[in-house]
Amino acid sequence: MRLGFSMGYAPPGTSPLEPIALAQEAERLGYDSAWAAEAWGTDCVTVLSWLGATTERIKLGTAIMQIPGRTPTNTAMTAATLDLLSGGRFLLGLGTSGPQVVEGWHGQPWGKPLGKTREYVEIVRAALRREVVEHHGEHYDIPLTGGTGLGKPLKLMARPLRPDIPIYLAAIGPKAVAQAFEIADGWLPIFWSPEKAHQAFGDVLATAREGFDIAPSAPVVLIDDVEAGREFLKPYYALYVGGMGARGKNFYNELACRYGYEEAAARVQDLYLAGKKREAAAAVPDAFVDEVALVGPKERLAERIAAWKESGATTLLVSTQQPEALRALAEIAL
Repeated sequence: MRLGFSMGYAPPGTSPLEPIALAQEAERLGYDSAWAAEAWGTDCVTVLSWLGATTERIKLGTAIMQIPGRTPTNTAMTAATLDLLSGGRFLLGLGTSGPQVVEGWHGQPWGKPLGKTREYVEIVRAALRREVVEHHGEHYDIPLTGGTGLGKPLKLMARPLRPDIPIYLAAIGPKAVAQAFEIADGWLPIFWSPEKAHQAFGDVLATAREGFDIAPSAPVVLIDDVEAGREFLKPYYALYVGGMGARGKNFYNELACRYGYEEAAARVQDLYLAGKKREAAAAVPDAFVDEVALVGPKERLAERIAAWKESGATTLLVSTQQPEALRALAEIAL
């Protein structure tokens, strides 16, 4: 199992230089990859450009580039450019995000994310192969039908260093996960439980092709006081399980339910949507945090890393603000 560093995105009021410095340390420690995220703040492409210019070996991944934020041909141009600049180190992670962000920030219809993702990946791959791009689907129309009539099919002017840049998909729902295994080179799951992932995704996991990368992310808190470490992470999980989406349309809440936490997930959501965020965090079960995060002293992290290795994960994307946690995991797993 390889180690990657999940940089996330810079929290409000902070600079992307902070996670970049940690990613540079991850390269020195032998980590395989570093991944930048975006929501509606700092973007991931600019951050990876800076990181690529200040590193030599570590792979540069997007986890994720938001599909509604860019046309597929724009994404192909960006992928080809980053791969050329970095000497073939780019990994293209894509995801649809959720309806609140898609419609509320990007001003795009939520629509049918499965069909949209499939078409998007098809167009990106065709563009990177320098094929003439002509696609008339339900979601993307290239060249545009019914416009001025002046549009014509084009192919990428740049010569990509690799026409087969690896594509990863972030997916949670069963159908979306199955599609990731079908059309992508890797999967970016969130809230991976080594003990229950096969229970939640078992049939799909059995379809993984040789070389397919299952790359879950996990928050890491290196701390002697395990309870304090759990409490530090609970507001993060309460945000996702309780508030990242509307009632009845929260993919993270649904995943917690598939892991067997139906009652707790409902309570966390009720409290969070009622504005009781502190109580919602307190309602996140200790057992859930223990399953999906790495918390505790180095010895406890080593025990949990063994479970992740046995779970089928091929890359573990470590999320932490602690340089000492990066070093501890490198000593344990590399």
